[in-house]
Amino acid sequence: METHVKTGARPVKPYENNRARMLISCPDGPGIVAAVSHFLHQHGANIVQSDQYTMDPEGGMFFMRVEFDLEQLEDRVAGLKNDFKSIADKFEMQWNLYQLSKKKKLAIFVSKEDHCLVELLWQWQAGDLDAEISMVVSNHSDMKEYVESFGIPYYHIPVTPETKAEAEQKQLDIVNGKVDLIVLARYMQIVSPALIQPYRNRIINIHHSFLPAFVGGKPYAQAYDRGVKIIGATAHYVTEELDGGPIIEQDVQRVSHRDNVSELKRIGRTIERVVLARAVKWHIEDRILVHQNKTVVFN
Repeated sequence: METHVKTGARPVKPYENNRARMLISCPDGPGIVAAVSHFLHQHGANIVQSDQYTMDPEGGMFFMRVEFDLEQLEDRVAGLKNDFKSIADKFEMQWNLYQLSKKKKLAIFVSKEDHCLVELLWQWQAGDLDAEISMVVSNHSDMKEYVESFGIPYYHIPVTPETKAEAEQKQLDIVNGKVDLIVLARYMQIVSPALIQPYRNRIINIHHSFLPAFVGGKPYAQAYDRGVKIIGATAHYVTEELDGGPIIEQDVQRVSHRDNVSELKRIGRTIERVVLARAVKWHIEDRILVHQNKTVVFN
């Protein structure tokens, strides 16, 4: 077994100590961008990136992502948040401020299929996922040695119909207060509301097709029997509605009558791993705002 040298938390780059991001959503109206920009200018911040989108200039929702630098941010962030409340109240904003130096902590849930997990670990090791992978949780032990070679804790919690409630409580106990995001990397169990509620819009799942999709078991066999010409994958936030949460990213690839079930699975795995990695990357970079059952993704 190969031993990987990349362990522990992602190091903070010097510029990240003074960099933060704000995510804002509110009813659209005049003066929002000016108010936010003026506020940051008054506090001595320098805006390095700004994106905004409106669903409808008259009566729609407005979304904004702004990234800025502010000297001695750690000492000033509490005051910054407190001072911004008056602007947030004026425009009826829902907002969050994230410091880049505070790396998001991830828990990856996996079953036996390893392709999505391996992709996430590879991108993390390469520095493309700017987060800390705090743990991997699985209902099987297959990937334990591989994951632990990265210096990442591996929790094996078997799940059966009789022990499902007990297993989910163990999962909650493990992740509670320790992670910011849960990634279902082909975790072949339905997640219960008990886990969804405390992690609303913070659980990402990869679905093995371009939603809406073939339901039930053996989706690639169904696709083959129907002679489909396009297959794909969908990354979405998990809600109580099975595979019905806000969609973050999707991709497809053309196939033909020459592709058998095994080939469709191979192509599908490639799409799944790429789509899930994109969605996770955009979440940890604070590029996603959720409104009702849709997402606005600034990428």
